[in-house]
Amino acid sequence: MIEKLASVIKEIENITINSATELEEYRLKYLSRKGLLNELFDEFKQIPNAEKKETGKVMNLLKQAAELKLTTATEQFQKSLINDTSDLDITLPGDQIPLGTRHPLSIFQNKVIDVFRKLGFTIAEGPEIEDDWHNFSGLNFPQNHPARDMQDTFFVTNDLSLRTHCTSVQVRLMENQKPPIRAIMPGRVYRNEAISARSHCFFHQIDGVYIDKNVSFADLKQTLFYFVKELFGADYGIRFRPSYFPFTEPSAEMDIACIICKGKGCNVCKHTGWLEILGCGMIDPNVLKDSGIDPEIYSGFAFGMGLERTTMMQYGIKDIRLLSTNDKRFLSQFETQ
Repeated sequence: MIEKLASVIKEIENITINSATELEEYRLKYLSRKGLLNELFDEFKQIPNAEKKETGKVMNLLKQAAELKLTTATEQFQKSLINDTSDLDITLPGDQIPLGTRHPLSIFQNKVIDVFRKLGFTIAEGPEIEDDWHNFSGLNFPQNHPARDMQDTFFVTNDLSLRTHCTSVQVRLMENQKPPIRAIMPGRVYRNEAISARSHCFFHQIDGVYIDKNVSFADLKQTLFYFVKELFGADYGIRFRPSYFPFTEPSAEMDIACIICKGKGCNVCKHTGWLEILGCGMIDPNVLKDSGIDPEIYSGFAFGMGLERTTMMQYGIKDIRLLSTNDKRFLSQFETQ
């Protein structure tokens, strides 16, 4: 049987495959379920055990030779198909590649930035992983103070955490820049909250700060009045409500008349006619002092708004999770924005 196997090996080595048809014929003849190699393996089972060791070696050589011939020929035909340009007409127009669209958050953020740029605000950025000083202590959050419980924080180490607000950039600005300071700080923030249609564990904010001599609450109100009128139009009512933030005193929250019902009351505004869009206030003198700014000479205001909520109101988006799914069906709706 060894002589028979050797003759088949020689036969395979002498075969020349010139077409895909010949390649398939070769496969069927030698390597298919009913091919010659299977028949030879059946014969191999019948030979005496004493001959199986030597015969088995030759059988393996035959199998390797047959498979190598098939693999080599297959690769050659695949390369020839790739390099075959006989049917290529370079004068035909190419396939149209659909253009991407801007994300609704980016669209709305750019609108907000444009409004504040008109007022002379610059853009400042900071790290998303912050130390305790810039995220809490430098903003009048003493150790073990109950105000720290307002932020559900993702801690990286005992002293490092994912920032819970962009106000941390305000501290960095005050430490490294002398007044006057007028800047907005857009960025992503993180809080350990349950994900639902109305809340997420990460979202985006734009904070702002203005520090100079003789800055008053009237300056804050006029700045935010201008911002709302420019962004939403002059038809929306505006109101301020007293509030509390550790780093501002006095503090307030700013509401606008509901975009959906125009202040008449609906499910979105819980039938109040008002929607909260941002928090604000005069910077606490202790915050200025801790950052090396004399509160006897300078004063300032700060504000912060969440982009997701306002973007959802602007475009009628009912589920915050859509903003982070990268669903092309959703994003394509903003092609014309």
